[in-house]
Amino acid sequence: MSRNPAPPPSGTRPGPLRADARRNRQMVLQAARSAFEEAGLSVPLGEIARRAGVGTGTVYRHFPSKEALFRATVVDRVRLFTDTARELADAADPGPVFFRYLASVVRLSVRNKGLCDALEASAEGRFDPSPGVERDFREALSVLLDRAQLAGAVRRDVALDDVLVLLLGCLSMEQRRGSHGEPGRMTALMCDALRPGRNVTKLPAPAPVRRNETGCPVCGAALPTARTGRPARYCGGACRQKAHRERTRGRAL
Repeated sequence: MSRNPAPPPSGTRPGPLRADARRNRQMVLQAARSAFEEAGLSVPLGEIARRAGVGTGTVYRHFPSKEALFRATVVDRVRLFTDTARELADAADPGPVFFRYLASVVRLSVRNKGLCDALEASAEGRFDPSPGVERDFREALSVLLDRAQLAGAVRRDVALDDVLVLLLGCLSMEQRRGSHGEPGRMTALMCDALRPGRNVTKLPAPAPVRRNETGCPVCGAALPTARTGRPARYCGGACRQKAHRERTRGRAL
């Protein structure tokens, strides 16, 4: 014999609350993106709640701190960059695609103070958006760099970390120029620094990664620990393939 379902406990609400909660969370995220883009991490949490049309208690129900909310907005943007890089991984013109991608990252980031703050803090070790998100972005960018180098469009002595540092520096320079010059000038100079040419300065060789250090020998990213307790040799498939191609090319010379 079937039994009638028990009524919900007093003070609880059925399914519609879940839809309301999802809607509130999206409104908070949208308001936070706009506020962080304008003012960076210095924006008060109350201002974000005001823009979202909710109370600060609602914000705290979804995000335990302003830093957690900031991290969520940064992760969304970095994932967008990663997805775009993956979509371009098989492009027929890897050189121009690589430079257009770098220019788009700078263009979309330079007016976003929150993202610039996060990238600068991440480079200094003061902010970690998410190990998995950062690793995925590095792998996706590494594929674009590798293909551009194989096509002869990028200097062969440029490493992934070089590109990341140049991106950060380019963002800073574009911000400093502000309204004092045409946007994109610093980006063009950055891209020219990556192109091969006769009159370029030979770069010092990167420091080798020792086997007892947990850094990828290709890109320098932190290595996950294998089940055996020993670190993996490479951070992912992209770097493993790049190292294999370099070894094959060296044997052919």
